[in-house]
Amino acid sequence: MNDLNNNLIRAIVPILVVLIIAFAALSGLTVIVQSGHVGIIRTLGAVQQVALPEGLHFKKPFMDQVEQMDVRLAASNALATAASSDLQTVTTQVTTQFSINGDLAPLIFQKVGTLSRVAATIVEPAIQESVKGVTAKFTAEELVTKRDVVKSQIQDALTNFINTTLREKGLENAITIANLAITDFNFSDDFNRAIEAKVKAEQMALQAKNEKIMRVTQAEASNQERKLAAEAEAYSTEIQSKARADAISREALALKQSPEIIQLRSIEKWDGSLPRISGGGVLPFINMDDALKPTR
Repeated sequence: MNDLNNNLIRAIVPILVVLIIAFAALSGLTVIVQSGHVGIIRTLGAVQQVALPEGLHFKKPFMDQVEQMDVRLAASNALATAASSDLQTVTTQVTTQFSINGDLAPLIFQKVGTLSRVAATIVEPAIQESVKGVTAKFTAEELVTKRDVVKSQIQDALTNFINTTLREKGLENAITIANLAITDFNFSDDFNRAIEAKVKAEQMALQAKNEKIMRVTQAEASNQERKLAAEAEAYSTEIQSKARADAISREALALKQSPEIIQLRSIEKWDGSLPRISGGGVLPFINMDDALKPTR
């Protein structure tokens, strides 16, 4: 029984050894490149200039090593302290989004290194230099009020700086800048207090201006109201005067054309009493028949 077990073990062990060697050989023949990456092949340490796309690939066992290089969009954050044109100290926080060109990934891996080294040795220094150069062109106030212009100029300067650096290393177009965002501007405490004082003064000036405009508007409205009332009164007086003048004119014309109206007006006003005359003299004679005669 023991001999049988020993014989079985001696038969199985070589098979297991062969299977292990075969598995090791097979595993060394293939490599899987993860999605969003390219494979950088190093044959006995030498970088091959053709990158492997994502997926399953064969390689030379014990000779080839495959490095995974991330070619997805990456972000680099940097703080840059610089002086504005009015000599204010400004600390700018900038976030840059960039990616590596997959076709040139082997070359950039060979001359620069991994993605983290690309960010540390190329992108972040470019951000520092670009922010300092653009900040010096604007006052501290303009950095805030002209934020879009500042951002555009920093991104242009960053792209030019990186392209120049890559061109000198034979890596032109190896890195693509997708976007740049100014996360924050930080100013000195003295400048912040000055800004607060200026804003408060501008608000007070605006309030005083609005109050002045309101008083002027009210005065103009009151003056306009008085003017309209005076014009209305003058117009009413003019209409009444014209009406009286027209009435007098019509009556004068009527009297002129009909003298009998004068006698009629006198009779209309007579109360029937004869005038009393004291002293001597002749009592005037009134012809009652003529006075009572109807007007034709």
